[in-house]
Order: sequence, then structure tokens, then C-alpha cells
Amino acid sequence: MGALIGKAQDELAALLAGYGEPAFRSRQLAEWIYRKRARSFDEMTNLPQALRQRLTEGHAVRSMTPEAERTSGDGATKHTMRLGDDRVIECVHLPYPERVSVCLSSQVGCPVGCAFCATGLGGFERNLTAGEMVEQFLWMQDLHSNRRISHAVFMGMGEPLLNVANVIKAANILRSEVQVSARNLTISTVGIVPGIYELAAARLPVGLAISLHAPDDAVRSALIPTARRWPISEILSAARHYRSETGRDVTYEYILLSGVNDTVDHARRLADLLHGERGSVNLIPYNPVAGLSSFSTSSAEQVAAFRGELQRRGLAVTQRMRRGRGAAGACGQLAGRTTGRRSTRMPGAARRA
Repeated sequence: MGALIGKAQDELAALLAGYGEPAFRSRQLAEWIYRKRARSFDEMTNLPQALRQRLTEGHAVRSMTPEAERTSGDGATKHTMRLGDDRVIECVHLPYPERVSVCLSSQVGCPVGCAFCATGLGGFERNLTAGEMVEQFLWMQDLHSNRRISHAVFMGMGEPLLNVANVIKAANILRSEVQVSARNLTISTVGIVPGIYELAAARLPVGLAISLHAPDDAVRSALIPTARRWPISEILSAARHYRSETGRDVTYEYILLSGVNDTVDHARRLADLLHGERGSVNLIPYNPVAGLSSFSTSSAEQVAAFRGELQRRGLAVTQRMRRGRGAAGACGQLAGRTTGRRSTRMPGAARRA
């Protein structure tokens, strides 16, 4: 039984046309699924009873079930979601004074295998569908209904641009049906160059965050296996193309690892690398991950020195707030603890929510 969530309005219209229903029914159905967040066809009271019965016999509204949640002292909440095939993913709800953001997974596990990331420890199982990504957002809103979710970042489990077609479709549905502003959607990537070009071709004006993490290819290759395929020069060229096609500046994310990439000399070389590039650098202090003892967190003094050097060289710099640690929900730390037939780990890459 297939879930209807993840179908765009034209797809819903085609489905209903097969039942002999007029086109306006697709608008009603989409409104129930995405804006009213109905979980069953019985809730869709302005649809004819016969149509609701027919839809119930052949389809479901949603496909996943929330199972566990864990909230840290700062209010960040990690949610475990069980998919229709019994696999498990996680997503995170992040309330701030001025906005509410959610982190959405795009894959079950991750094939990239960043050296500092918890997700890679669990391997890769499959891509998520557009519907499974949108459904995470709707469940987060259902489970935290006191405030409207205004922002979403594709930065949970997995590498979004290795599932780029489904990510683009999910982002379009969030924008057109759920009515989240495209400017409040961000796609975070380790720098999958073909995916950046495909995203640019979609002309979807969402934010792009590139996890750079190093000022040169040698250091980056040791941290991110895909760096051996796409050097920094190609990634920056793709980022410039993305900016020209969408009008959106790019955020370059940089996780600080003590003694690996956090010296003032690294900062100087990073400033040289990004000289003339429009955008900003987002610094992320590392959160230790069980099983990855080779990395440790940079001291506050080292972080301040690194940031100061970038600012002295004229770069726009932000610094990630360390949130979700008590819920095992922080970057580099979020790991699945759900028991069951399938369980996998959530990511650690440096991302912006």
C-alpha cells in the first residue's frame, strides 16, 4: 500500500483522474495531506465518502511511525522514526527564540564515510523518497505543535546531493504545498559537484551549505573520502555557478578538529582559498563521537584565534552554537540507540541548522 505523501499536486490529479474525479479534488487532497497534516483519509471530510473509502483500500497517507525522542537541556529534540520497511532514521527539532528549525535525513545511513562522523559507522542502506523527507517535517510539526516550524535543513543522515532528485522534489513540495519559504530551506553537502550543478539547474532558490573542513586538498582528503574525486577548486567553481543561477550566497562549513585543521596557519590558508568568494564561513566546534577517539575538540582559545584570523582577513564568519549534546543530537554525535530489526546511526558532519 503506497503512501500519498511525497506526491505533487499534478501526480495526485493523475491518480484521482483514474478514479473519475475532477481536478479540484487534487487541491483538496493536497491541502489535507500537507497543510492540514491529516494522517488518515477519514479526516478529509470534504472528500466524498466513496472516494475516501477507495483511497483507504489502495493507499495510506503517511509511511513512517515516530518511536522515541530525546530532549537535551537546551531544548533540541532528537526523534527516531521507523520507516515502512522497518529501517530507522532520525531527525532533529531545534527551537530558537526567533525561529524553529528541523534537520531532515535524506538517506538511511551514509556512503560518504567522513572520518569524524557517526553516521558512517553504520554504513549505507538506501536513499529516502521525497515523501519520507517531507513526512519528517510534518511529524516534527505534529509533535511540536506549539510553534510553527519556519526552517528546514537537509543535513541529517546521509549526503543529500547523492539523492539529489528526491531532495529537489521534497524541497519543492515543502515550498509549494507545506508553504515553507525557499529562502528558509538549506541543503548541506560535502561537495558532490554533479549534484551542485543539478541543484543549480533546478533554479530552486534554497540555501547551499558546503562542508569544506580544510584549506587544502591534502587535509580534506584525509577527512572526507569524496575529496579525492572532487578537489576544492572544482567545488568552488560549482559553488560560483550555483550562486549565479540562484542568486544565493554559499555557506562554507568548517568543523574544528584539534591539531588537525584548527591552527592560525590553517585559518590563513582558508582565507586565501576563499578570497573573493561571496558567502560566509560557519565554524563548528567538534562534538566527540564514541568510536572515533582520534579526534578531539579544539579549545575555546584556539577557536577564537582561528575565527579572529578569518575576520582579520575580511571573511564573514559565524560560529555554530553547540546544541543537542544531552540528546546525542549534536553534530558529530547523534547516534541511533533504538532497538529493533534495523537501526542505524545519525550524522556527525558539520552542518548548519
